[in-house]
Amino acid sequence: MIDVRPFASLGGANHGWLKAKHHFSFANYHDPKRMNWGRLRVWNDDEIAAGTGFDAHPHRDMEIITYVREGAITHRDNMGNEGRTGAGDVQIMSAGTGVVHAEYNLEPETTKIFQIWIMPDQRGAKPNWGAKTFPKAGREAAFEVLASGRPGDAGTGALPINVNGAVMAATIARGQTLTQPLATGRAAYLVLAKGAATVNGAALHERDGVGIAREEAVTITATEDAEVVMVEVAEE
Repeated sequence: MIDVRPFASLGGANHGWLKAKHHFSFANYHDPKRMNWGRLRVWNDDEIAAGTGFDAHPHRDMEIITYVREGAITHRDNMGNEGRTGAGDVQIMSAGTGVVHAEYNLEPETTKIFQIWIMPDQRGAKPNWGAKTFPKAGREAAFEVLASGRPGDAGTGALPINVNGAVMAATIARGQTLTQPLATGRAAYLVLAKGAATVNGAALHERDGVGIAREEAVTITATEDAEVVMVEVAEE
């Protein structure tokens, strides 16, 4: 099963300082056919104007992963954490029993991020925040696991999240093919951060998304140099 979601079909909002596109129902955008993909609940494609950002607000019982496409995001929370995450790098926040945080673009240019929310396996976990630099050389023609709670990814250097799932990324040169197995009962959602590719035969362009489930593998062939971000989670 493949569900292609062209960028032009996404819901969204323009708040001036924030231009947001939603792969799933979020805020004032509601589509009963786009509520979640397995344990994946939110994938927002956000553009945040220079010198602006999300003021302090609460979350609980959600795994929130931020992949920075361009620029940088600066995080502050009520646990005393503060950090700046730059392009190509990742921050995670396990909201658990509750956390209050703010996210600002303190850069002189627009910051572009993917904001990904995954439903945790267990509610009421201890809140946590972390960020890490992932050199893109580590993901050439292969997926690098950026954040994970899958048992097999322990010790890989991936940021920890409280769900049996993973966020991964790859860069694929034009003409290259990358195949990622997909086990029974698992689902994947993939977005092209850059470039163009076919995914299991379906054509995707920059910022398009595609959900894959009940397939043996995800096969990506780059028709242009491509940067791919993918979430793999339980289907139910």
